[in-house]
Amino acid sequence: MTTTTIKQTEGTPASYPVPPAGLTSAAAALDASMLWQRIEAYIAHRFTERSVIWIVEGCGEWHAPLTPATITTVERWDRFDMNYVSVDLNASPLGGYCLPGGTYRFSGSVGSTDSPATAPEIVEEAFRRLAEYMAATLKGTPGLTAERVTAGSVTVEKSRSATWAGEAMSNSGAGDLLRSYRRA
Repeated sequence: MTTTTIKQTEGTPASYPVPPAGLTSAAAALDASMLWQRIEAYIAHRFTERSVIWIVEGCGEWHAPLTPATITTVERWDRFDMNYVSVDLNASPLGGYCLPGGTYRFSGSVGSTDSPATAPEIVEEAFRRLAEYMAATLKGTPGLTAERVTAGSVTVEKSRSATWAGEAMSNSGAGDLLRSYRRA
C-alpha cells in the first residue's frame, strides 16, 4: 500500500545562510536568495527554518519529503463534517508515520534552527560553483543567445544555449556535489 504527498506548501524563511567566502565580485553581486532558492529546489534538505504543510493521501507508511522536519500537528479529513480533525498516528519502523487510509494534513517546520544558519562545506562549494557559473554567463545582453561586437576590424562573436539558466545546476557542477542531499 502506498501514500502520496499530493500538496506541499512551504513557507519562506526569514533568511538564508550567508554566502561562502571567496566569490568573485561578479558572483558576490548576484542575489544570494535566488541562488539558495535554486539549490533548495534541487535538494530535500533545508538549512534555515520555515513553516510547511503537507497534504497526504493513502494507506501505508509516510515520511516527510523535506529534512530536517518537525511535525507539530497531524489532522485527518473528516468527510462527514467536511473539515480536518486532530489525530494521533502510530510511528512507522523507519521513522515516519503509519497512515490507516484517508487524507491527512501534516503541519510543522523544516530546516535547521541554528543561528546563524550554516551549510556544510560541500553545499557551500555547490553555491560557489553555481554563483560563478551564473555570473560568467550573465555577461552580455540578457535574453540573447548570440551576439556580435565589432570594433574596427575586429569582430567578436559569442553564443550560449537558450536554456543556459535552466541547465546551470548541472553545467556548473553544483548538482554533482549536492547528490547526497537529493530527494530519495
